[in-house]
Amino acid sequence: MKIAVVTEDKVHVGEHFGGSPYIVVATVEAGEIVNREERHNPGHDEFATEEHHPQTSPEGTHGFGSEAEKRHKMQLDIIEDCDVLVVDRMGTGAYNLFTDAGIKVIATDVKEIDKIFDLFASGELSEKNPDLD
Repeated sequence: MKIAVVTEDKVHVGEHFGGSPYIVVATVEAGEIVNREERHNPGHDEFATEEHHPQTSPEGTHGFGSEAEKRHKMQLDIIEDCDVLVVDRMGTGAYNLFTDAGIKVIATDVKEIDKIFDLFASGELSEKNPDLD
C-alpha cells in the first residue's frame, strides 16, 4: 500500500494541497515502511505562477473550473499508484477527483510526515473532517 503526503519542506504536511511543491510517498507492507520517495507536485507550478483566484462551484466551494481541473489531473497522474493521500486541507474539486479515482483522502492534524507514516503503518493515524474549501 502506498501513502502520499503533500509538503512544502519534505518534513511537514503542507497546509494546502495545491500550494505544496512536493509529495512524499511511502510504501507500507505488513505494518512496516519499506520504501520512501519524493515526487514533484506538477500542479503546484501552475498554482504558484497564476494569480490565484479560486474558481468556485455554484455552491461556493473551491477547486472547480477548467484550470483547476487541469491542475488536479496533473496531480492525480503523479500519485495514481497511491492508495491514500494525506492532507491538512484541500479544495472540494480536488477532493472529489481523488476520491472518485479510488484514492482515500485523509485529513489529519498530525504535522510531521515521519509521524504520519508511522501512525498510518500501525493503524493509528487519526482523521479529522476534511477542511474542504
